[in-house]
Amino acid sequence: MPRYELALILKAMQRKDGGPKSQIPVLFSVAQVSCVQIMNIRHCSVLVLIRIQVTKMRAVLETADIAIVALYFILVMGIGFFAMWKSNRSTVSGYFLAGRSMTWVAIGASLFVSNIGSEHFIGLAGSGAASGFAVGAWEFNALLLLQLLGWVFIPIYIRSGVYTMPEYLSKRFGGHRIQVYFAALSLILYIFTKLSVDLYSGALFIQESLGWNLYVSVILLIGMTALLTVTGGLVAVIYTDTLQALLMIVGALTLMIISMMEIGGFEEVKRRYMLASPNVTSILLTYNLSNTNSCNVHPKKDALKMLRNPTDEDVPWPGFILGQTPASVWYWCADQVIVQRVLAAKNIAHAKGSTLMAGFLKLLPMFIIVVPGMISRILFADDIACINPEHCMQVCGSRAGCSNIAYPRLVMKLVPVGLRGLMMAVMIAALMSDLDSIFNSASTIFTLDVYKLIRKSASSRELMIVGRIFVAFMVVISIAWVPIIVEMQGGQMYLYIQEVADYLTPPVAALFLLAIFWKRCNEQGAFYGGMAGFVLGAVRLTLAFAYRAPECDQPDNRPGFIKDIHYMYVATALFWVTGLITVIVSLLTPPPTKEQIRTTTFWSKKSLVVKESCSPKEEPYKMQEKSILRCSENSEAINHVIPNGKSEDSIKGLQPEDVNLLVTCREEGNPVASLGHSEAETPVDAYSNGQAALMGEKERKKETEDGGRYWKFIDWFCGFKTRLGEEANIVISLWDKGGADSSGDTEPLFWPPSLNSSSSVFQNGFSMADFSGM
Repeated sequence: MPRYELALILKAMQRKDGGPKSQIPVLFSVAQVSCVQIMNIRHCSVLVLIRIQVTKMRAVLETADIAIVALYFILVMGIGFFAMWKSNRSTVSGYFLAGRSMTWVAIGASLFVSNIGSEHFIGLAGSGAASGFAVGAWEFNALLLLQLLGWVFIPIYIRSGVYTMPEYLSKRFGGHRIQVYFAALSLILYIFTKLSVDLYSGALFIQESLGWNLYVSVILLIGMTALLTVTGGLVAVIYTDTLQALLMIVGALTLMIISMMEIGGFEEVKRRYMLASPNVTSILLTYNLSNTNSCNVHPKKDALKMLRNPTDEDVPWPGFILGQTPASVWYWCADQVIVQRVLAAKNIAHAKGSTLMAGFLKLLPMFIIVVPGMISRILFADDIACINPEHCMQVCGSRAGCSNIAYPRLVMKLVPVGLRGLMMAVMIAALMSDLDSIFNSASTIFTLDVYKLIRKSASSRELMIVGRIFVAFMVVISIAWVPIIVEMQGGQMYLYIQEVADYLTPPVAALFLLAIFWKRCNEQGAFYGGMAGFVLGAVRLTLAFAYRAPECDQPDNRPGFIKDIHYMYVATALFWVTGLITVIVSLLTPPPTKEQIRTTTFWSKKSLVVKESCSPKEEPYKMQEKSILRCSENSEAINHVIPNGKSEDSIKGLQPEDVNLLVTCREEGNPVASLGHSEAETPVDAYSNGQAALMGEKERKKETEDGGRYWKFIDWFCGFKTRLGEEANIVISLWDKGGADSSGDTEPLFWPPSLNSSSSVFQNGFSMADFSGM
């Protein structure tokens, strides 16, 4: 068991001739009377060193703390099971996208806690303790990128009718190789930079506070999180995230206030942090260390700056702006964990509101996580700023450094009984919220982008079972990776995450930006540009792992291109090289088809029309966006009732992306995607390379009476009757939540089977004449 040693030097004698005093210790063990005395015989001057070996006193959770933690677990599990009972988890959309029924408050809270996991409380606070304000740059950067997601990317994703980001790439470019590449890359990143890091950071906090074994803590936490996720789906995840967001903010603000009061205010934090250096002499004597080569333990001169000079080892400002920011586009605008929450919104207004809310919440971590980490260094400099690998190993069990224990050390030493249990619940909330987000999103990617390509005939039930099994597989891989994280994170876990991501994600960010903003970008350019960037990044990552930074008291003999080039500059090169190759190859190869760019680019946002080349039998059903939006060629209002029976006044102000339009023109097997209005119980219109897959539907209770095997399958798959005799082959559906009959089944308000053959009038009031000439 680790021990602290208290050294007391007692002056016994001095030389009468005024010569130099000899600091010759006598070691005296209080518990065991065993003394060693060395004395300068001539001109005797004795300094006595009493080394008292004291068992390390660990702050333990009292009854009140345990009660609060237990209450938290009961509350979270109760909310999760309530969400399971309330939601429709038997469908793919209900399980993976929460039926697209979430409001902006719930999604905004879920976005925040999905990002602020335990790795932030451990890693962000640890980097704050080690290097000051620099890591706060990521938090302020997120404020802008979240708005890019809500106002640019999400409308396009919803209009394209996709579940996953690999599916979007496949729909945008065609083919499956980019889809599989990005799906595999996403899963690799989840395992090695998210799951394993979260497990390590959460277990580190429990080990520091309770003294539990690292892997016992991992298994307990991951078991509870996986149980909640695999049974409840995204609804349970978002509901529990809302509670956890409130708990995390309240708990973290409480600790910030307590620690600020202990220090004396923010100005005092800045002043005392620059003086927070460990007492090297005392540490060497206390721990009886033989190695006197100490590391650079003093705060950096620019520790209070966020963006630093171009050669800084933490956050060089050119690298952050040119390399880190584009790389962060992947995380905030194309990462399944983040995007999947926004796709669950009721409509585009709620989606945009959620990103605004999450953006403002992202201003908090700088003050509730980074600053407390700096205060922890001020109060516990001898431990947080350990002086050499031997000392670090004795303090926290890692030779790389001990800055990662800054936040848990502050909690266990500064917070009173009762509040300590609250903070314990906060850390568990952060861990569980991050884990359940990753579990749900990773299982979605694997199920819909990998497994369904292998087994195209898989049923919805089979897909959900496979998704749950894949969660268990990820858990095993992540636990096995934890020991490697301990050795590779180099004392600042947050920077480890950023370094690994910056070697792999800039090519993906370049592809998404070009796919959305440049219509000419095609599949060949995207594939070869993406693969070139991935290979270069993977090589650089392999070299970085092969030539790890030496321990702080050892010389750095790594090659110059490894130790002298910051990973953010590598990210800059990867981003621009990928973009350049993609542009060149795209210009040298045929452009993408109109079907590929109709709903998948930013420029098609205002000019979306339904495919013109429908078959003659489908021509009467062809509709254009302008008719749905009540505008004719001369912008005169169209005087008919909206398909859901409401007046035109009730939909004034609707944006194109709020309208749910599905027109399937089966010529060449390439249907047009739907727009993105998605109320609760609304069918999700998802497409991949022209193959329609209507998901998120309620199961139809009756089978088709006189249909063949094909139509029975289509009816079962879509969840409602899709056949219009033997002549028509088209589905046009506009759903309204208020159209449920007394039995509770929601009926589509406009579909071809409602056609009355004698009068050519639909049940919702439309006549065939309303669609002529469109």
